[in-house]
Amino acid sequence: MRVAVLGGHGKTGRAVVGGLAARGTEALPLGRADWPRLTRTVRGCDAAYVIAPNLHPDEPSYVAEALAALSEAGVGRVVYHSVASPYAPAMPHHLGKAASEDLVRRSGLDWTILQPGAYLQNLDLTGPVDVPYSLDARFGFLDLADLGRAAAAVLTQPGHVGATYELASRAASVRELADEAGVPSRRVDDPQVHPWLSAMFAYYDDHGLPVGTRVLDVLLGRS
Repeated sequence: MRVAVLGGHGKTGRAVVGGLAARGTEALPLGRADWPRLTRTVRGCDAAYVIAPNLHPDEPSYVAEALAALSEAGVGRVVYHSVASPYAPAMPHHLGKAASEDLVRRSGLDWTILQPGAYLQNLDLTGPVDVPYSLDARFGFLDLADLGRAAAAVLTQPGHVGATYELASRAASVRELADEAGVPSRRVDDPQVHPWLSAMFAYYDDHGLPVGTRVLDVLLGRS
């Protein structure tokens, strides 16, 4: 089996490639430079894992182009990397993923959608942890290694076509993770580097991003 990983050179893509390699499955990591010749490049692959660039200004268009290329190349199986709680009107980049999920479901391909929680690796727990939202907001955090294992499982095992899975390795707050690591934590001002990120921080402040852990446990065969 050969799997094209669109967006395969970023941290998410590397985790997926690693998960596939652990199962003895060949992965073809692709980046933006491969996009103009995507149809030709993915021809001969059995499946594809689609990751859009972070904060893409028009993710549905990006995903639509990817799906068209996969269909033209005869790649009949796709896994789309979405996000937990994609239909959250207060977060524009989540809405882009919600629209993209709809495209995937109507693509005519055999599809699975993964909805990961916030990555544990987004927090540097080797020193003081500063975040621009409540330290006590509840999250379902996902370890990138677990993401890779889950992606490989749904791509290589039967029974996952037509499924949508929310993924989290553990439920916690930032304060709890920092306390466990023995490092201080504090809330800081929003750096305002992107309006979509500011909207996300405000949403986290009010609601966190809770995700259950049981689905991931089942996918990975954990008790």
